[in-house]
Amino acid sequence: MTGTRKQADQNSGPNGEPRERQSRTAAGSVQSVDRAVSVLEILARHGEAGVTEIADELGVHKSTAFRLLGVLENRGLVGQAKDRGKYFLGAGVLRLAGAAAVRMDISQEGGPVCRELADEVGETVNIAVLDEDAAVNIMQARGPASVTAQNWLGRRTPLHATSSGKVLLAHLPTTLREGLLARTLPRLTEHTVTGTVALRGELEAVVGQGFALAVEELEVGLAAVAAPVRAHDGKVIGALSASGPVYRLTEDRLTELAKRTVAAAVELSRRMGYGF
Repeated sequence: MTGTRKQADQNSGPNGEPRERQSRTAAGSVQSVDRAVSVLEILARHGEAGVTEIADELGVHKSTAFRLLGVLENRGLVGQAKDRGKYFLGAGVLRLAGAAAVRMDISQEGGPVCRELADEVGETVNIAVLDEDAAVNIMQARGPASVTAQNWLGRRTPLHATSSGKVLLAHLPTTLREGLLARTLPRLTEHTVTGTVALRGELEAVVGQGFALAVEELEVGLAAVAAPVRAHDGKVIGALSASGPVYRLTEDRLTELAKRTVAAAVELSRRMGYGF
């Protein structure tokens, strides 16, 4: 092999492409990732921002910022307010954050709380967390009075038609909540609230009273109450719910169940570090 051939081989990567070109490509990819992360950080600081603002902070052309936002929006990490043209953090960010820590921690700490509440009230108790545009149940315990064998564990349920979903919706940042409310909300029963104005009113009440109710909104014959579970920083990271048949969960019974569910959610929040 000649010296020229050896030098050419040394300057080529495994796929035969010049190492210098490969190095430039890798550097460009890393720069794109860094810029994408910077976009998320900018939106986290400002709440929402336009393409021009983002481009100025990044020090790039508007077309570059627009391409970055497009990729992030396709992955659900960024959303856009159609009426104002500004961008905000998408529900995908919450999904990633929740998957990293919340599910593991809340499942571990929530088990004893779920079982104790289920034994106390006799109904089915669940813990749900936000999963994009739905609530997913990650923990379940059945009380002695439970008459259904239905398994809610791992099931994704609509936010607007469940007590857990309403709790999670009510405590979302405004831009994220409004983005979800702007979608067409399916009517699952005659009792499902689908009007944006009416649902906003319910969510305000959820924040004020500390719990949410859903009576035959997801399924006919099913009633549920849920309360927020908070992390050490006070952010709502989940919802603790108790559900049962409407013939047993009368108005008075739901009122009492709400008190006990709120107390259990406070205990789980304490276990998660809130209040210290």
